[in-house]
Amino acid sequence: MKKNESSLTSLVSAFGRAYHNKYDTPKIFDDFLANNLISEGEFSAISSNMINGIQFFNRDIGQKFKDDSEEILKWITQVQLSPTPLARSAYCEKVLLNEIRLGVKQYVILGAGLDTFCFRYPELKSRLKIFEIDHPATQEFKKKKLEDAKLNIPNNLHFVSMDFTTEFSHQDLADEGFNNKKTFFSLLGVSYYLTKEENKALINHLFSNVPPGSSIVFDYADEKLFKEKGISNRVENLVKMASASGEPMKSNFTYNEIENMLEKSGLLIYEHLSPTTINELFFKNRTDYLSAFETIHFIHAVKK
Repeated sequence: MKKNESSLTSLVSAFGRAYHNKYDTPKIFDDFLANNLISEGEFSAISSNMINGIQFFNRDIGQKFKDDSEEILKWITQVQLSPTPLARSAYCEKVLLNEIRLGVKQYVILGAGLDTFCFRYPELKSRLKIFEIDHPATQEFKKKKLEDAKLNIPNNLHFVSMDFTTEFSHQDLADEGFNNKKTFFSLLGVSYYLTKEENKALINHLFSNVPPGSSIVFDYADEKLFKEKGISNRVENLVKMASASGEPMKSNFTYNEIENMLEKSGLLIYEHLSPTTINELFFKNRTDYLSAFETIHFIHAVKK
C-alpha cells in the first residue's frame, strides 16, 4: 500500500459503519462512535464519489433513481459496501465478549484501521490489553482522528506499527507489553488479499507464542469467488474493484482447505458460518437492501 491508501481504506470502512449507525434499522453492528472519526466533509466526499460511481455498480439502478441521490447512496452502501464488514464485526465482537468471559486477557486486531472497540467498552480497561496492528500512516491518521474527537487513548490500548502481511514480528508486540497469555485475534477483510501460503504463514506466526485456548475470528472467500456474480453483480464488482485499485484478491478456499491449514497450525474450527447462516443470523426479515455476500464465510478457530 502507498502511504495514504490504508488511511483511505480505513476511512471508507468507517463511513460504512457511520452510515449504518445514522440511517439503517434494525442495526446489525452499532458502532456509535464511527461518526466521531469521520468529518462532515469526508462523509460528504465519500458519499458523492459513490453516487457518481453508480454506472459502474448498476446502470439500471442509476437510471431508476437518477433524481434520488440518497436512494442511490443507500443502494450502493447496503448492497455493495456494508454487508460483509457489518456482519463480520458483529460476529467477531460477539465471540470476543464470550472469550473474555472465558479468560482471554489480550486482544490483537490485525488491520485495525479506525476500530473503536476499545472506546465502546471502557469497562474492560483493567481486564483486557488491546493491541492494534496496522500501517504506520494509518495509525498516525487514527491518532489525529481520536484527538479531534477528544477521545483519550486509554492505558490498555497499544498501537503496533507493522506490515503483518509481509513479516509478522512478535518482538514488536512484546515491546508493547504482549505476553504468553490467552489471546484473541481478529483478522477481518484480509485473507482474500494474501496468497494461500501467506495466509498459512501468518496463522502459524500468530499462534506460535500463545497458549492453548487462544483463538481467532476471520473471514474468507470460498471457491466460487471468481465465478459467482452475486446480487446485482456485486461479487464480480468487488473482485474488479480490488484489481483496479492495485490490490487484487489472491486467494479463495474450500472448507477442507481452511480446515487443513488451521489443523497444521494446531487449531480446530469451533464454528463456521456459511453465507446462508450469516444471512439467517444477521439479515433475516430486513426490508432494505442488506443481505449476506454470496461467497464469504466466517470462522472461529481455537488453538488445541
